[in-house]
Amino acid sequence: MATRRLNSKFDLAASLRGFGHQFRGLNTNDPAGWPSGPRYVLCIVVAAVVVVALWFVWLSGVNDELEAERSKEVALRADYQKKVAQAVNLELLKKQREQVQQYVTLLEKQLPSKAEMDALLSDINQAGLGRSLQFELFRPGQVVVRDYYAELPIAVRVTGRYHDMGAFVADVANLSRIVTLNNVSITPQKDGSLTMNTTARTYRYLDEEEQAAQKAAAAKAKTKAKKK
Repeated sequence: MATRRLNSKFDLAASLRGFGHQFRGLNTNDPAGWPSGPRYVLCIVVAAVVVVALWFVWLSGVNDELEAERSKEVALRADYQKKVAQAVNLELLKKQREQVQQYVTLLEKQLPSKAEMDALLSDINQAGLGRSLQFELFRPGQVVVRDYYAELPIAVRVTGRYHDMGAFVADVANLSRIVTLNNVSITPQKDGSLTMNTTARTYRYLDEEEQAAQKAAAAKAKTKAKKK
């Protein structure tokens, strides 16, 4: 038994020495001419390097994908919480929407139609005459059409006493239709009276033809923007 063990150790040592001798004097420029042992070792090392490199490349791509999915998860959670809050407050939002619609309807009622504009201009003029003011200028300008309404500027110049002008401004503010006074300037006269220059702006809602024209213009503008 002892002899067999000695022979086994001797054979193993000899094999290791022989394997080690194969790595001596290798020509690095000609791996094909190496003994079988070094060639196998080289193949194993190259395969291991390739596997490790591919592993890290794949792992990096997976990590980027994971981070992207985490970002999506955060965005989806935020969107979900927002929609849940809207669903919980749905009835309240409906009531608020109704209130806003009622308020918009109220404001629309304060805007005259095209046919009522002449009557509104007469009301402004009568408000000044009723306060004993003298109109030196009352000239409606060019109508400016907006998205949902039309605006009419009126150049106004009146002469009178200070308190009468204040009462005139208050009367204009209390008209049933919306009228604003802009760019107000007051200058004293030699006789003690005052002259007020201002631009009165009144507004009216668009009739059906004007609304159709506005929608057509908006659609045309969108088409031009898409072509660009």
